[in-house]
Formats: sequence, C-alpha cells, structure tokens
Amino acid sequence: MGQYEQASKELLELIGGSENINVVTHCATRMRFVLNDTGKADAKAIEDMAIVKGTFTNAGQFQIIIGNEVSKFYNEFTKIAGVDDTSKDDAKVAAKQNLNPLQRLISNLAEIFTPLIPALVVGGLILGFRNIIGEIPNFGPNGDQALVELSQFWSGANHFLWLIGEAIFHFLPVGIVWSITRKMGTTQILGIVLGLTLVSPQLLNAYGVAGAEEIPFWDFGFAQVDMIGYQAQVIPAILAGFVLAYLEIWLRKFIPNVISMIFVPFFALLPAVIIAHVVLGPIGWTIGDWISTVVYNGLTSGFGWLFASVFGFLYAPLVITGLHHMTNAIDLQLMSQFDGTMLWPMIALSNIAQGSAVVAIIFLHKKDEKEQQVSIPAAISCYLGVTEPAMFGINLKYGFPFLAAMIGSAIAGTVSVASGVMANSIGVGGIPGFLSIQAAHWLMFFVAMAIAIAVPIILTMVLAKSPMGKKTYERLGK
Repeated sequence: MGQYEQASKELLELIGGSENINVVTHCATRMRFVLNDTGKADAKAIEDMAIVKGTFTNAGQFQIIIGNEVSKFYNEFTKIAGVDDTSKDDAKVAAKQNLNPLQRLISNLAEIFTPLIPALVVGGLILGFRNIIGEIPNFGPNGDQALVELSQFWSGANHFLWLIGEAIFHFLPVGIVWSITRKMGTTQILGIVLGLTLVSPQLLNAYGVAGAEEIPFWDFGFAQVDMIGYQAQVIPAILAGFVLAYLEIWLRKFIPNVISMIFVPFFALLPAVIIAHVVLGPIGWTIGDWISTVVYNGLTSGFGWLFASVFGFLYAPLVITGLHHMTNAIDLQLMSQFDGTMLWPMIALSNIAQGSAVVAIIFLHKKDEKEQQVSIPAAISCYLGVTEPAMFGINLKYGFPFLAAMIGSAIAGTVSVASGVMANSIGVGGIPGFLSIQAAHWLMFFVAMAIAIAVPIILTMVLAKSPMGKKTYERLGK
C-alpha cells in the first residue's frame, strides 16, 4: 500500500468519483480540480481529512490545500482515480466552463497581466530604490542632500538603474502585446514587433505629447497620421494585440500551409500596425485618459475619503471574483498620466490587513498544529503580497477575520488617500511595498500600514468572542 493510498481513495469518494473529475492538476501546495458537478464534492468532509488543511473554490477550480507533500499525493491520487496528468493551461481552459461571461473576461485579462507581474514588481522595487537614493534629502553634513548629490557612485547607479525601469514601464506595450499573442497561441515574435512599433524612437514620446509645440506626422498625400508613441500605455497595446492575434487566426483558416509562413505574418502584421496607429492608438489613449482621470479625480476630490473607504473595504472581495486584475491596468494608466498612483498603496494596505487578520487567528489557535501549518505560511506570504492562501485558507473559512481585515483596509486606505500618499509604481503588494511609495509620503504610509496591522488583529480577536465568532466555531465544530 502506498503512503497516500487510503487518503487518495477517501478523497476520490468525497470528490464525487472519477466520473466527476474533468481536470486535476496541482501547484506548490494545492490540488486543483475542475469538477463536472461541484455540488457532488463534500467540502466539509474533505476538510476533516487528516492530510487536508483547507479547501476553497476560485476561478472555476475546487482547490484542496495539502501542503508541501502535494506532488507525492497527486501522483498517487491520479493513479487510483485513473485520471491523466494534465497541464495547468489545460486546467485553466477547462475551468472557464464554470465561469460566466464577466468572469471569463476578467480571467482573460488576468492571463494577459499575470506573466508581466514579475517584471512589474522588479520595476517597482528598482524605482523604489531610486526613490531612496535620489529623492530623500536626509543625508550629508547638514542632512539636506540626497545620496546622488553626495556620491558619484550613487549618481551613476541611479542613472544605470533607470535602464531597467525604462525597459519595464516605458516599453510596457511590448510585453502586453507579446502576452496576448502567447495567450492566443499566435506568433509571439509578431507581437513583439507590433509592440515595438508602438514605442519606436521615431515617434514622439507619449510623455512629451502634452508639451509638444508641433506633433510630427506621416504624410501620405491624401491623409496624415500623427507619429505619436504609446510608451506605458495599456489600452492601445491591448487593442492592438487582439487585432493582430485575431487577424492571424483568421488568415490561417484559408491560407494554405505551403505559403502560410510568408503570407500569414505579412498580412497579419502590416494591417495590425496600420490599424494600431490610425485607429486603435488614438481611441485607446482617449479611453485610458478617461478612466485614469475619473479614478484620479475620484481620489483627489472632496469625496476621496469615501472612494478610498469603499475601495479599501471591497478590494479583498474583488480578489475573490478576479476583478482585482483590472486595477493593474488602471494603476499603469495612472502612472503614465500622473507620474504616480494613489490606488496601489491601498492595494498593498489591503494585503497587509488580510495578513494581520491571520496573525490574530494564529494567536487565537496557537494550540491547533494542523491549522498553523496553513496559517503561518499564509500570513508570511500575505505580508509579502500573495493573499490567496490567507484569504481562502483561513479568513474566508472563519468569516469574521475576513470582515475584520476589510474594515482595517478601509480605514487604512482612507488615511492613505486623505494624506495624498502616492506610489511611483506597482511594487510588492505587502510590507515591502513602502519602497514604491514616493519619499515625501513615507511617514503617512507607515501610519496607514500600522492601522492595517493593528485594526484587523484587534477586531479579529474581538469578533472571535462575539456572537458571530461563536456561531462560526459552532459551525466548524470547534
């Protein structure tokens, strides 16, 4: 008998049998199921299994937290269940069958930005470090100079690091169009080329358009097209990327394979570049400006505190639905138009608040060794910007910690916005996020961060002893 044979048989029965499994895969700690009928899975009984540390459903997938031994368990389970090994991409495709049209749209948006997140985080950290050495005038004999003014080394490092920052943020359209072609299964190098045409040095830099006395143009005799670049622009790149992808997919339907290598790339790329600069670029720019202006005005108006409190309160539920991925595009648009974003600091504070609620649960349940195998790693990852283990593994399970975190996030977000806290860029969405905050706003961000830590911890402990907490413990049999 294998190490996990009995547990695998038990799980197979509780999940609804092999016939109820459409797709199964795993990640670092979790089994991910796409079930034909989620109602057949007995989540309560599954959570009572010794090897299981929690369950949750997200993005159409029923996920079971196993822990570090998940790969061994997965191998044994698939043999007993008689299901084939499946890739994560196949699992995502199958999971979309369980999503409504809005959820599918958000899932597609997430798949575009997810491959870009590592670069965006690196860029945020680099801009944060440049922030420290170039913007904080607290050094020197009189404490009124930045490091770049005192040292040629730091001055050179500041200029050198912008090489990476510029590549990530100014040339972001290249990454976006590439990611779309990757997602759509079309020719990725064509996506890279199209992205490069949006940020070519030939064009007037997007950051210089507002102050330009004269905009250069291509003169075709019968028409003129402005030579405007789309550095850091999100929506023009998304629109252009989908046009290219769908053109290529359409062309491959009727162009014979013998000549497809020549004609498909040509008749896909050339029209896509023309459409991008003549039609989609200006339209996307206008839409992006409209969205970022509405958000910025909402945050800086007399009702900014209300906007902040609502966003801070609702951001965590947005993560559950997947709608939070839309904030990436808005943040990047705000950075492009206003040289910073007030939205991202609230996201970092929300993540910190969720982690803090888990810290309270760790303290309240310090004798529950099984739960601490989930809660302690979840709190750490949450403070480093990854919230799903904390929210799905602990906070949503009990309910009241999730509410406490939402309230703490709302208060912290309100303080952040009321104080005008602005980030240079997207960064690590947790405690290290202060590196992305503009130097002038560090103090108030630390105040907001303290609120995001203290309020959820205190509220979680209070609610645990309230009627809400007592009912929760009764429901969970604790």
